[in-house]
Amino acid sequence: MIKFKTLLVFFLLIFQSSLLAYSSNPKEFVSELVNEAINTLADKDLDKKQKVEIITNIALENVDIDALSLYTLGELRKSANKEELQKYKQSFEKYFLKSLTSRLSDYSSSKFEVEDADKKSSNYTIVKSKVIPEDSSPEIKIDWRIYTKNSNKPLIRDLIVEGLSLARTQKEEFASILSSNNNDINILISKLDEFVSN
Repeated sequence: MIKFKTLLVFFLLIFQSSLLAYSSNPKEFVSELVNEAINTLADKDLDKKQKVEIITNIALENVDIDALSLYTLGELRKSANKEELQKYKQSFEKYFLKSLTSRLSDYSSSKFEVEDADKKSSNYTIVKSKVIPEDSSPEIKIDWRIYTKNSNKPLIRDLIVEGLSLARTQKEEFASILSSNNNDINILISKLDEFVSN
């Protein structure tokens, strides 16, 4: 099925209680999200269901899922009719959230460091960070693509892990599914729905 696991591992690091107000500064935004997430995932007073609920709520608030869904659809987003596009967006959101919440693991012992921020334009900032696993395996470089058109509400648009854009990887995977099925968006939707229902 559709591979999204690498993206999920790192998105798992970014979510925590929806009551916290995050900084509008992209560098601080990433740091606050991740460090609070690590604490939440380590919280033994929360059961898995509660953690799933927290992650779902925060993903909806802090990841630009709508833009991610359109980007991963590629050029087909321009030719799909409104009804198909709406169905796809709904299926993609469910798929994204199910993928995210189905792999809850203990990342609470990883060390996370924000190293730098590079403002590319008024709309985008790249926040550079690294994750240092507890088990002495190599550190992982992660660049966060933060959308800052609304300066008071930064949103996560992509993660670049060791130079690999995870959104682009997903787009290529969807393109492969579509090209194998005569660019039928309904086939892609059905595959997303199948993943969600399993």
